[in-house]
Amino acid sequence: MSNDERLNLQRRHFVRTAFAAAGGGILGLRTAVAATPAEGWRETVDIIVVGSGAAGCTAAVTAATQGDSVMLIDKSAVPGGTTRLASGVAWVPNNAWLRGAGLRDEEADCLRYMARYAYPERYDADGETLGLDAERYALLLAFYRNGSAATELLQEVGAVQFTLFELPDDTGPSPDYAAHLVENRTPKGRSIWPSPSSPNGGRGAGLVDGMVDWLVQRGVALRLQHRLLDLESEQGRVVGVRLEHAGQEVRVRARKGVIVATGGFAHAPELLARHQRMAYGSCAMPTATGDFLPIAARVGAMQGELGTAWRTQVVLEEALRQRMVGGPVHIPPGDSMLMVNKHGRRVANEKRNYNDRSRVHYEWDPVAVEYSNQFLFLIFDQRAVNTFAGTPPLPRGPGDSGHLIRGDSVADLAAQLATRLSRIHLDHGIAFALGGDFASNLAATIERFNRFAVKGVDEDFQRGAHASEREWQSHFSRVHVPLEEPLQQLLNPTMYPLDTAAPLYAVILAPGLLDTSGGPVIDATARVLDHSGQPIPGLFGAGNCVESPTREAYFGAGGTIGPAIAFGYIAARTAHAEDPIPAA
Repeated sequence: MSNDERLNLQRRHFVRTAFAAAGGGILGLRTAVAATPAEGWRETVDIIVVGSGAAGCTAAVTAATQGDSVMLIDKSAVPGGTTRLASGVAWVPNNAWLRGAGLRDEEADCLRYMARYAYPERYDADGETLGLDAERYALLLAFYRNGSAATELLQEVGAVQFTLFELPDDTGPSPDYAAHLVENRTPKGRSIWPSPSSPNGGRGAGLVDGMVDWLVQRGVALRLQHRLLDLESEQGRVVGVRLEHAGQEVRVRARKGVIVATGGFAHAPELLARHQRMAYGSCAMPTATGDFLPIAARVGAMQGELGTAWRTQVVLEEALRQRMVGGPVHIPPGDSMLMVNKHGRRVANEKRNYNDRSRVHYEWDPVAVEYSNQFLFLIFDQRAVNTFAGTPPLPRGPGDSGHLIRGDSVADLAAQLATRLSRIHLDHGIAFALGGDFASNLAATIERFNRFAVKGVDEDFQRGAHASEREWQSHFSRVHVPLEEPLQQLLNPTMYPLDTAAPLYAVILAPGLLDTSGGPVIDATARVLDHSGQPIPGLFGAGNCVESPTREAYFGAGGTIGPAIAFGYIAARTAHAEDPIPAA
């Protein structure tokens, strides 16, 4: 079983069991709170952290190392949030493991890469703040200057054991997702993850479990199944939280501050309908329902961009059955594979990373007045299905998946797709049909792709032209049965001619989310800002519940967890320096 298959099974098992489990029986963590009506302050600590993913756990560990009394709160029965289901990789500029490998990641160079990637329409290589306004530049600078310090602290105190994230086949540290940009002077080494040999193992579960265990061993108060209802304020300063647990309200006071580090709103249909376009499914935890948005609004927080997200493609029919999908389509597996729109035309480099590639779904055709890429069709031949079986979205066997569509020819595949789309329309009310030119264009597209594959050069989308795409190929295209010829003998290991004489297969892909990345605005010290741009005393934010400090840029593997760790650390350090409020 591949790592991706194993992770998908873990996701599905977790969803079925986590929320039905009693809080005290999960991982041996202490969760009991007396269920009595709220009268005054139940407890008082220095710093309250709401949310137990990468951002929240980092904030709690950082606060505890500073000598602050801490309470870590989560509404789920199991800590970890969406981080628990993730790879656990963190993209961290200038990290200690990168430096230990003899690499360099100079501040000015890294900032150019981040600014160019996150704000291409504003980027000015010669500008003092690289074309960005001072506030956005300060966020990127804070990320660079604190990410490594945060991970070094977690390592030093024994909460996490990190190591460089390396790809298989001896390709070394993973390359950034835009390693080819001229601004990227350090294209490898910024991605780290929990060592698989550490006590809690690797991946996201190992990351959060290591920190939670560390906190519990040091007596930090952990409150699971406690939902944040509201913030408590006195004279304009946030001084605590109001929680719901077992049907009762509980009030907890914070002498220094409240750090909110919860998820986005990937599973809040009303918010998605208002702020996102065409978000069909997500692999975020079901608890990512945007709780912080109305709560922050009530204390006057400035709302930032709400249309941003960490994007991925998902299998449409899986997402329609259950909004939380088993796993995203990271980078489609295979070499004899391509992706087309409703008119049978390729519209993107299929080997680009999930976040960037998925944005092609939102391209508007002003002449046809439609989103021609609303759904895309991943086309495989029999060889690819056999060779890369079991690597999502390919099933291990033909009967293992209801979303794999088969056709005996190009024309038959087009007919089968049309029939499937009609059924989706009837069952789910989604009106989307193939263009009348789909079959003829698909035949021409395959013929053109096959010529490129023979030459080893993709003249349309430069697939495989960048070293990073070739190196990621071995990670996301795990071989199930031996290829007819070793990959290294192909002119372009990401491309191989499709065999149209044998059956062809298709999977319908839709735009989905890892999670949203918008919310209240924070500054470079992780303070939540009010409508006038001033910090709200006592309130701090990090993670997917606030406006992303890196906008929508997914710099490399771990592009969400890296900033979450950095700003969780920043938030705890800023809160620690606050003058404590008097005891109630």
